[in-house]
Amino acid sequence: MSNHLASVLTTVNAPYSVQLDDAALANCLADLDLAKQHPGHISAFLGEVPPSLQVEFAVVHHIPVPDLKTFAAAFSAWSGESYPLAA
Repeated sequence: MSNHLASVLTTVNAPYSVQLDDAALANCLADLDLAKQHPGHISAFLGEVPPSLQVEFAVVHHIPVPDLKTFAAAFSAWSGESYPLAA
């Protein structure tokens, strides 16, 4: 994984004792129920990681961009937060 994609994990994991690796984060982004078990991590990904890096992370992990946007909208509806990709 490139350095800038590794920075995604640094941003997502920074405040948490439970650390997600890239595969675990990708799994969460593909499964809303799993994502709900890590709401802070997912909120950090969708709200603090620049959208261009979110898309790049998704592409590297074989998550189609339209699926990521659908996920972002569903997580936004569940969490009550607003995220750029959910628009």
